[in-house]
Amino acid sequence: MPEPGKKPVSAFSKKPRSVEVVTGSPAVFEAETERAGVKVRWQRAGRDISASNKYGLAAEGTRHTLTVRDVGSADQGSYAVIAGSSKVKFDLKVLEAGKAEPVPGPAPAPAEAPGAPGEALASATEVEGGSPRPEGSSSAAPDGPSVPDDPIGLFVMRPQDGEVTAGGSITFSARVAGASLLKPPVVKWFKGKWVDLSSKVGQHLQLHDSYDRTSKVYLFELHITDAQATFAGGYRCEVSTKDKFDSCNFNLTVHEAIGPGDVDLRSAFRRTSLAGGGRRISDGHEDAGTLDFSSLLRKSSSFRTPRDSRLEAPAEEDVWEILRQAPPSEYERIAFQHGITDLRGMLKRLKGMKREEKKSTAFQKKLQPAYQVSKGHKIRLTVELADPDTEVKWLKNGQEIQMSGSKYIFESVGAKRTLTISQCSLADDAAYQCVVGSEKCSTELFVKEPPVLITCPLEDQLVMVGQRVEFECEVSEEGAQVKWLKDGVELTREETFKYRFKKDGQRHHLIINEATLEDAGHYALRTSGGQALAELIVQEKKLEVYQSIADLTVGSKDQAVFKCEVSDENVRGVWLKNGKELVPDSRIKVSHIGRVHRLTIDDVTPADEADYSFVPQGFACNLSAKLHFMEVKIDFVPRQEPPKIHLDCPGRVPDTIVVVAGNKLRLDVPISGDPAPTVIWQKTITKRNKVPALDASGDTGASDEWVFDKKLLCETEGRVRVETTKDRSIFTVEGAEKEDEGVYVVTVQNPVGEDQVNLTVKVIDVPDAPAAPNISNVGEDSCTVRWEPPAYDGGQPVLGYILERKKKKSYRWMRLNFDLLRELSHEARSMIEGVVYEMRVYAVNAVGMSRPSPASQPFMPVGPPSEPSHLAVEDVSDTTVSLKWRPPERMGAGGLDGYSVEYCQDGCSEWVAALQGLTEHTSLLVKDLPTGARLLFRVRAHNVAGPGAPVTTTEPVTVQEILQRPRLQLPRHLRQTIQKKVGEPVNLLIPFQGKPRPQVTWTKEGQPLAGEEVSIRNGPTDTILFIRAACLAHSGTYRVTLRIESMEDKAELVLQVVDKPGPPQDIRITETWGFNVALEWKPPQDNGNTELWGYTVQKADKKSMEWFTVVEHYRPTHCVVSELIIGNGYYFRVFSHNMVGPSDRAATTKEPVFIPRPGITYEPPNYKALDFSEAPSFTRPLVNRSVIAGYNATLCCAVRGSPKPKISWFKNGLDLGKDARFRMFSKQGVLTLEIRKPCPFDGGVYVCRATNLQGEAQCECRLEVRGQADHKGTAAQQTAAGQCSPTAVVETVVAAARSVPVGSRCQLGNCLEVPGRN
Repeated sequence: MPEPGKKPVSAFSKKPRSVEVVTGSPAVFEAETERAGVKVRWQRAGRDISASNKYGLAAEGTRHTLTVRDVGSADQGSYAVIAGSSKVKFDLKVLEAGKAEPVPGPAPAPAEAPGAPGEALASATEVEGGSPRPEGSSSAAPDGPSVPDDPIGLFVMRPQDGEVTAGGSITFSARVAGASLLKPPVVKWFKGKWVDLSSKVGQHLQLHDSYDRTSKVYLFELHITDAQATFAGGYRCEVSTKDKFDSCNFNLTVHEAIGPGDVDLRSAFRRTSLAGGGRRISDGHEDAGTLDFSSLLRKSSSFRTPRDSRLEAPAEEDVWEILRQAPPSEYERIAFQHGITDLRGMLKRLKGMKREEKKSTAFQKKLQPAYQVSKGHKIRLTVELADPDTEVKWLKNGQEIQMSGSKYIFESVGAKRTLTISQCSLADDAAYQCVVGSEKCSTELFVKEPPVLITCPLEDQLVMVGQRVEFECEVSEEGAQVKWLKDGVELTREETFKYRFKKDGQRHHLIINEATLEDAGHYALRTSGGQALAELIVQEKKLEVYQSIADLTVGSKDQAVFKCEVSDENVRGVWLKNGKELVPDSRIKVSHIGRVHRLTIDDVTPADEADYSFVPQGFACNLSAKLHFMEVKIDFVPRQEPPKIHLDCPGRVPDTIVVVAGNKLRLDVPISGDPAPTVIWQKTITKRNKVPALDASGDTGASDEWVFDKKLLCETEGRVRVETTKDRSIFTVEGAEKEDEGVYVVTVQNPVGEDQVNLTVKVIDVPDAPAAPNISNVGEDSCTVRWEPPAYDGGQPVLGYILERKKKKSYRWMRLNFDLLRELSHEARSMIEGVVYEMRVYAVNAVGMSRPSPASQPFMPVGPPSEPSHLAVEDVSDTTVSLKWRPPERMGAGGLDGYSVEYCQDGCSEWVAALQGLTEHTSLLVKDLPTGARLLFRVRAHNVAGPGAPVTTTEPVTVQEILQRPRLQLPRHLRQTIQKKVGEPVNLLIPFQGKPRPQVTWTKEGQPLAGEEVSIRNGPTDTILFIRAACLAHSGTYRVTLRIESMEDKAELVLQVVDKPGPPQDIRITETWGFNVALEWKPPQDNGNTELWGYTVQKADKKSMEWFTVVEHYRPTHCVVSELIIGNGYYFRVFSHNMVGPSDRAATTKEPVFIPRPGITYEPPNYKALDFSEAPSFTRPLVNRSVIAGYNATLCCAVRGSPKPKISWFKNGLDLGKDARFRMFSKQGVLTLEIRKPCPFDGGVYVCRATNLQGEAQCECRLEVRGQADHKGTAAQQTAAGQCSPTAVVETVVAAARSVPVGSRCQLGNCLEVPGRN
């Protein structure tokens, strides 16, 4: 049962809708609560759903979202959302791919869920208190028939106050305990003081009742459907039993329908067109090319564009109804307020609907002014005729509708005529008429199109200036009308020179031929059922050099190759020699493969030594290098010539040759000597190599090397090979690697001598990929990205870094910086709040760009919440202050973690935390404050983004108790006598008011309470009297007293503890005769502290000792037990009863009572026969009777005569002997005529005639049969009307018995009958 004072209304302002989705697609359910901060739980099959990879839970303000990712067949079923005591159920239906149909529902993405006009009603069922209720109901019944231990009067649960919106439904429930009731209670519902609702049962009001045998509880329900404003007011429920009565008052509040939001009515007046742009042509001519007003009857949705461009569904507004009720002078104002552009056309169609027709003679019930149906569904148009035999015609736009397949179905049932239109389409949106003779009634049918859903969303784009941009999105319906928006502004057709719109079936394209920096922003495609959002980033066109050309030194007849690599493979360039363009020929070749540009010069001559440059076209960039020609001088020597290596820089100091990893390394060493020398190539492996350094004087210091080993290089084939001729030795490395780096020693030897040169080779490469970046300082649309340098820089210093980001579910990475980042951190901006992102980073050196780093941990930009609202001081004492507030209006995508409360002295700026950590509640009691201090309080809301703006009390609060008079708030059910059974607990809670805290005193019968059995618990706002197990001694009058100084308040409570009664006393047998035994006993000494309800008498045969009940609920203390068996012995016992139940023990007779058998047969003496012949005579004549129709009636009289007379009965002179409705009895002279269920036609004069040989006699009476409505007369009136009382019947029988001859036997009881009963 809800707590007193709380109104069990729905907690949801928007309920989730059942949807159908395709396997593999996401399903999104949205719910909105009446207020923010409500804890919402999602369930599936009765189990709570928590956030996981399968389910996504989100909450923003009053909006709560459940996302089911990658829907499969196992996800199909029933779901529910719970907020407080409200529960809404909805279904998820999974369709196989290729079989899906467009179904109104939420958009596929959480950020893309706009409300759409004309959305189908949700198939959701709201549940209040956990039990199913009709949508909009506000029943306070709990789930399950649980019976409390302490019922309040007769009610287990009383009806509670309720609220309902006009047009909604509500149910009031009352539960009555039936364990102690012998018959079902009588319940009546009233509105106001006297209006009995049982006479108002119909379409809008129903009464239901049921009985739960398990809990023995009666459930009575008052169900109101389609509530109107006139239904509001006070109601009363009364329940009564045989000796008890209880009632309960409750109120019903009917709210008006929620007003409209900003409705864009202009879209409703656009011409309806078919796919392909043609105008819609209806069946008639007058409706061709008319305006489409159907959207005005839909549940209109206004779009509000928050920061993340998500849309919400507003309230419903009926513009037709506003115009219908408004005077003509208000039409212009309404048109301006609601954006109506074609007011004249709208009023023209409204005129036909608004015209009040005269009362029709052909129609009893006409068509409604307008009907609405969803596309693909069916609609029934029904009229009721005055003449059932009249023929009707149905017209559509003035043309008669003919039978055509299953499209139109005509039905005729009695006076009703029905037109059923199946599979409604836009062609059925027209005016319909039903014609009967010269009269007709008209209506408008509006076909509601289903919302267009987005099946494939937009993708983010990153382009350079001048490149082509194409956004592509797929919707659920071909030829659907969509809108393209840029940063919330619609892109119109007037901008076709800049933007190009393209439709291809269900796919829609937005094309920008040449992108500029102004085109960057957020682009959205909006449909009637959703919105897709994507970001376009346009970067300036810059060329990056991944590998520049390097200086070359070659010898005569060698080949020189200049190579460079740029970022754009489409860039072309020009090679220059000493500033002049180089023209390719058979010896000079220029190539361009991908991003690599090459200049190859074969058979180098001294004339080729020059400065060479590569200039990319369209960029202010110039890559230069120098070609050195190495001359080989050959001097004339004698025949014996020592070997020599001819290099420009011979000597012991090694020369450094730099090569890019992956490129070819070719060392061409000219040699001489006679005889031809032997060339040996070795690679030196050093343990330590000190890099030459400059000392203070500027001299170069020699390097110290410790040679560990030398590797001989002698292969002539393979990746690393040596080729030697007479005048030169060539060392070649194909695809240089890091391991090829080192000092190479070239040694030439012949018999004359040897020469040696050291060549240092350095292999440079792109850096290694950095580690995954770290994300910090996440804000509303920004974050800080930090990373570490790569472990290996590639042999060249890192020039900078490139940062990229993407949405978590996307595969497209977008570059964030145009210039290289020199620092190891960067602040990324322009992100969408609530969207999950990932980051990665590249390292760049002179060689090129590294591989990307691993993606960062996913993160979501969230902003801090706004300040809480309505901060108020609820209570103040000498050391405490109680605060309360409302949640902030904007919580952001991060939700809400809690609140922090601080205070400071008035005039001081130092704030002190009122509690450690955060509180999730919207109220707080701040304790341990200095008395008399003037303090300011402020509250902040916190989420993952940090604290929001604070809200501060407007005025300082003085910490001082406010004196308040003590007052007891005694609940209504405690103002009556409180009845408890022995052993039951007693828990009496009495709220009170008063400041400072009042002193509470309990007394019983004027004496203070003593003993451990009675406990008193006093709180700051209530006091509790608790008895763990009640006994009879606890009965009495209790008084509770509140005292504050000299002020006090008192209240009295009457507690009655009841128990089972004791057994009756002194049971005895007073008389035994025939088959009868008379018993008598005395009431029990202990009645259980309550009134006795009666006694139960049982008998047992001495042989079997099985007890059988003779009579129950018998109030007298004496009883006659009849129909006993002759020859048996019997025991008797008596139980006493009260409201608790029967007594535990019974009063039993000590000795059995025997019913004697008949003795010796008596033989009477023989006497002289006497003549007892006698003419018939009535010793007791018939008396006039007045009976009630429908109840059996009897007429009795007594007759004597010898021999036994023949009896005949007559009614108004007609013999009744052969009528089966009358039965005649004759027992020992007592004559009875039984009339079975008489009706008013059975009234009249009845005659009883007795005939024998001695004569004849008759008597008569008058019988009056009254209707049941006349049965409410008093007993005195019934007697005066001639109705026979039981006493009169007994006197009649006794008189007849006395007149019976000796030896005859009269059976009493055959004429004992209570009038009106069988």
